[in-house]
Amino acid sequence: MVKNITIFTTNTCAYCGMVKKWLGAKGHTWTEVNLDQFPERQAEALRISGAMTVPVTVVTKQDDTQEVIIGFNLAKLAPAVS
Repeated sequence: MVKNITIFTTNTCAYCGMVKKWLGAKGHTWTEVNLDQFPERQAEALRISGAMTVPVTVVTKQDDTQEVIIGFNLAKLAPAVS
């Protein structure tokens, strides 16, 4: 069971919109951290993902384990939120 979904995004990221659209279509809610608006959180996104790219989707489960999905990767995103 999913407890929380956080998506790190930027204004120009097309894949970010695709992740949000897909999650919305599946009935999920999320917290968005726009790195253009909050550049001080870029180090956090890098620490979590190890990547300098967005979207970074962090799915936190009820047991507080986290799964990190980089990019628009349905093969990883779909099972993470199911």
